[in-house]
Amino acid sequence: MNIVFVSHAEKGPSGGAKIIYHHSEIINNLENFSSEVLHLKKKRLSKLKISLKKRLKLDHRDDTGWQLDQVMPVKKFKYKWFNHKIKSRNYFDFDQNKDFVILPEIFAHLAEDLLIKKEINYAIFAQNGYVINSTNNEDKLKKAYNQAKFILSYSNDITKCIHSKFPKLKTRIIKISYALDLKKFNLKNKKNLITYMSRKLPVHSNLVINYLKPQLPRNWSIKDLNNLTETQTYKMLKKSKIFLSFSSFEGLPLPPAEAALAGNFVIGAQFITVKIGETKICKTHLFYLGVILFKKKTYGMKLVVMMKILKLMVKI
Repeated sequence: MNIVFVSHAEKGPSGGAKIIYHHSEIINNLENFSSEVLHLKKKRLSKLKISLKKRLKLDHRDDTGWQLDQVMPVKKFKYKWFNHKIKSRNYFDFDQNKDFVILPEIFAHLAEDLLIKKEINYAIFAQNGYVINSTNNEDKLKKAYNQAKFILSYSNDITKCIHSKFPKLKTRIIKISYALDLKKFNLKNKKNLITYMSRKLPVHSNLVINYLKPQLPRNWSIKDLNNLTETQTYKMLKKSKIFLSFSSFEGLPLPPAEAALAGNFVIGAQFITVKIGETKICKTHLFYLGVILFKKKTYGMKLVVMMKILKLMVKI
């Protein structure tokens, strides 16, 4: 059997794509199984049409989300910011007897036109429960989830979102785990370093960092890990003591999990739902791990609470 993972083709780092790559690599090492990754991008003409409609402020009632006639397989695309050994695929022509397709939740609504009509077996990989409404076409979305052989989830939060949206599909959900190489993490030579990724909630992260810097002791520093390679990111996470997780509406984002495994205190922003129990890191840590969550109603209060937590932690 050949497992085909569908993914987007973004230029920058993507935790979701990295997880897909790792699963595909593991499957390729199994006997009687193979795996490929099919990357999608929007056609240039589709981008132009959408751009013109926005500029001209045309009143249109098209289905939201990428549609099959708007996308195309990307040839020779592979992420370069981390090491991998995946096999890529650059065509849509699936084999009913051989291929099993796994769609990410952001492309779940493509199932009807891409797979169901051609009787291709498939599953949905829900990596973020807050974006499972991938289109405003409810009929197409329900059909996609109802006819999926199973739905993959790797956190309790994601599973709860699926339950809420599709309460009759509870038995179809399969819980899986991250594919992380623990050998890449060690907890030695920690420094007074705070790390974060500015691509997540950039306005929020910029405010916190700007307010925090003047109040840090001289022997502490801050490092932005945005757009670093996997090797560079791991190198910094191994050194840092605190990781600030600026993220909203994600079931179990990858960066804070990796940071915790590398021995960092992880301070989560509002809406984040990372838990030590879900990542199963409490049995492997040597350095003290902590996930501090807070939920405040106002933006200002959220900044104040994060600042107070940081001040306490840099004194440890």
